[in-house]
Amino acid sequence: MGRPKFDNKVTSPSEVAVDLEPIIRFKNIDIGYNKPLVKNITTDIYPGDRIAIIGSSGIGKTTLLRTIAGLIAPLSGVIENVSTGRGEIGYIPQKLGLVRHSSAMSNIMLGARTRRSKLYPPFLGIGEDLRKEAETLIIKLGLREVLDEPVRILSGGQQRRVAIARSLIQKPKLILADEFLGELDVENVESIIDILEKQLTQIGTTLVMVEHQEEIARNIANRIWRIADNKLVEEEIK
Repeated sequence: MGRPKFDNKVTSPSEVAVDLEPIIRFKNIDIGYNKPLVKNITTDIYPGDRIAIIGSSGIGKTTLLRTIAGLIAPLSGVIENVSTGRGEIGYIPQKLGLVRHSSAMSNIMLGARTRRSKLYPPFLGIGEDLRKEAETLIIKLGLREVLDEPVRILSGGQQRRVAIARSLIQKPKLILADEFLGELDVENVESIIDILEKQLTQIGTTLVMVEHQEEIARNIANRIWRIADNKLVEEEIK
């Protein structure tokens, strides 16, 4: 996907909008808790988008991500979301949401199980097809040596790779990631970005991420959303 030009207001990439229907539509929504953190958001998210939400701490970035995930209701306005089925949204919170006493493999399999019906008997496992797919992803993410280790003893970077693998194996329509590249050095960040982009393209998944390092955000995103002064502004990618 090319990088469209924007005019510093929240609009949708014209060349995307011509061919695709949005997977999420925001209609005049305010987000926050007791009072709005960000007001009057009207925009669309399209299949294949790579959106980075940036801005200073405590300004509403995580709140926006949690609102998209359906964990927080908007204070006003409407969100139309077509990604509401089982496993259709992968969510990587700041604290990763891993089961710390379980192995890396067990955590990754939690994502794989969302691709089976709720009626699928647990004693049958996930099936050989999904296991092979998971093993391929695990090798790509450099996790083979720690698969049987409990998450609690892994490094911060390894835990992040486990969380990424858990979301990718779901094959969701949308991944929401909250500063998921933290605790990775530059070399590892570049490696993960390369693997992530290839996997997202392969499975046709949209990514919306919160990222405090703008350079990283601009290396991944085709759209930048900046929150400032209680407003969401879409910036041109340069």
